[in-house]
Amino acid sequence: MEILEIMQQRHSVRQYTDRAIEPEKRTVLDALTQEINRKAGLSVQIIYDDPKCFDSFMAHYGKFAGVRNYIALVGKKAPGLDETLGYYGEELVLKAQALGLNTCWVALTHGKSKAAVGRGEKEVCLIALGYGVTQGVEHKSRPMQELCTCGEPMPEWFRCGMNAAMLAPTAMNQQKFRFELLPDGTVKAACGSGFYTKLDLGIVKYHFEAVTGKKTV
Repeated sequence: MEILEIMQQRHSVRQYTDRAIEPEKRTVLDALTQEINRKAGLSVQIIYDDPKCFDSFMAHYGKFAGVRNYIALVGKKAPGLDETLGYYGEELVLKAQALGLNTCWVALTHGKSKAAVGRGEKEVCLIALGYGVTQGVEHKSRPMQELCTCGEPMPEWFRCGMNAAMLAPTAMNQQKFRFELLPDGTVKAACGSGFYTKLDLGIVKYHFEAVTGKKTV
C-alpha cells in the first residue's frame, strides 16, 4: 500500500474494542520504536494492556473508551523535542495504520501513563493504539493556498507533498503550519503559535517528506 493511501485511510479514533494487538504486530511496532529511539536519541515506549491510563475523568471527558494500549512520546528536554516527537510519532502512527490498527494523538486528556521517564526527560503526549470501534471520520482542511507559498505553476511534487500535509492530524485541527517553496527548490516549513503547534509541525513535516522524499528546513 502506498504511503499516501495509508494517510488517507487514517483518522483519529477514540473508542476501541477489547481485541488484543497480536504478537506479530507488536513485534513490528516494537522494532520500529527501537529503531527510532536509536536514530533520534528518544525514549519512545509502547505500553500494552494498561486500561487504567485512560480510565480517568480526563479521558472520559475526552470521550475515550476502551483504550488499553498507547505510545508514550518521551525524550530528553530540548528546544526541538516536541517537533522531533511529532515527526517520529507520526511514523509509528502510519505504521500502525498499515498494520490494520487505529490511533489517536492525545494531549492532556488521559491519566498517568506507565512510561519510564528518566531524569532530564519529558513525556510530551500519548498516542492511543488498538482496534477501533469505527475507522474514524475525515477531518476538514483549510484550503491549500492558505497553508503554503509557492510560485506558479506549482510543481506536481510540491502539490503532492501539500496534499499529504493536509491529511496530517493537528491539535484541535488548527493546521497552524505553512510550507514555502524557495526559488532554489528548498522547502521551508514553519508553525504558528498555539496549542501543541511544534508537535504538529513535526507531524506535518513527516507527511510531506514521506510522500515527496524531500527534506524540509
